[in-house]
Amino acid sequence: MRLASFFALIAILVPAQLIYSLFDSRDPFRLSRLFHRMLMKSLAFRIRVHGALTSSSPTLFLANHASYLDIPVLSTLIPASFVAKSEVAGWPLIGFLAKLQRTVFIERRSIRAEEQRGILRAQLENKHNLIIFPEGTSTDGLKALPFKSSLFSIVEEGLPGMELTVQPVSITCTEIGGVPITRAGRPFYAWYGDMTLVGHLWNVFKLGHFTVDVIFHPAVQPQSFADRKALARYCHQQVSRGIEQCLKGREEYNLEPVQALPQPA
Repeated sequence: MRLASFFALIAILVPAQLIYSLFDSRDPFRLSRLFHRMLMKSLAFRIRVHGALTSSSPTLFLANHASYLDIPVLSTLIPASFVAKSEVAGWPLIGFLAKLQRTVFIERRSIRAEEQRGILRAQLENKHNLIIFPEGTSTDGLKALPFKSSLFSIVEEGLPGMELTVQPVSITCTEIGGVPITRAGRPFYAWYGDMTLVGHLWNVFKLGHFTVDVIFHPAVQPQSFADRKALARYCHQQVSRGIEQCLKGREEYNLEPVQALPQPA
């Protein structure tokens, strides 16, 4: 039933997105956010939001990364384009859906670093928000790997005539079926290492009922930091602390949700 609803969503909303993008570009993420909201509801995901999503634009959101499931979770909350490695564009179905959501694909070869930086800066200069996973890979979700400071180079020079905002975001799967997730259960959400995509996705459709906590940390301006490495350290510290708080079940971030999905029946 979940698979059927997934393909039904694609059949209905993908053509609608294609038509919508031709005639109305004022909110390019409206239908993609609706798609991900309905997908999360069909999978019985429970998303708990803590902190405040900044209203500034453009904003660069920096988040930890444990799974491709982070993408629909964040998409329900943030009107922004994701930045992904170029290989994702060629993935069956996922690559097509990513293109519809205006994902920015980059190559991480040093020889093209300046060109890639120009592409990302152009997005920000057009007031398009971006979501970056600065760890550079997915993990088991227990901690954040060091952030690659090279990805922060796009904010070093500032933007002409506008103020750029940076907001760290922690995303952590904390429960399965309403029960706190254990280390053994973490691979059911996290996708990393040599896991196969099809096998992992099949388990997601079978299980569902994940609870995911998303923490929006205080937004900052890059010029408040000495350099990009200092900004990267700050963002990493905030995200790491948020993951730790979620896994320990502390109530420090139990604030009024700024946006949340309806609870599954």
